[in-house]
Amino acid sequence: MNLKKWRIQFGILLVVSLLALTACGQPKFEATYDWPMTDFSFTNQDNQQVGLADLKGKVWLANLIFTNCDTVCPPMTANMAKLQKQMADEKINAEIVSFSVDPTRDTPEALKEFASKFQADHSNWNFLTGYTEEEIETLARSSFKTLAKSAPGTDQFDHGTKIYLINQDGIVVKGYNGLEVPYEDIISDLKAITR
Repeated sequence: MNLKKWRIQFGILLVVSLLALTACGQPKFEATYDWPMTDFSFTNQDNQQVGLADLKGKVWLANLIFTNCDTVCPPMTANMAKLQKQMADEKINAEIVSFSVDPTRDTPEALKEFASKFQADHSNWNFLTGYTEEEIETLARSSFKTLAKSAPGTDQFDHGTKIYLINQDGIVVKGYNGLEVPYEDIISDLKAITR
């Protein structure tokens, strides 16, 4: 092999190696779900309509809560508030949507008051209501593969406790524990998927 050919091949090998090393430092994302979001347009805490069309092209996190909850919802919302602060610190451009599973009692005003207890920043976090219990039950089942229904004989609701990650195409791609939150994993996944 002559020297010129060897230098060219060595140069190509060097470039490929550098690209491989650079790629190793990039966060990788692997979807675990492939669930299309059901179309929706609901009312947020400011009495504004927010729907799937408004979130198109954006990455967002979602969960299910209700303001009268006496078990999991307050800690889940506190965890989401902590996650929102981490997203801001890391300059991650993503939205958060909390769907109420108790739309009858959870008026926009009730949701706003509830959100204020956790210092929720509404610039990228919407608390949604303005639908029937049947509609949120259907959305929870079809989009998040979880339940959202009133608990018989109580004023409480049974619902999923995951934080869901939805990509720019409106596909639910991952779910995380909303009570013992894997913050580092979520931040890493958000960085990877928003690139």
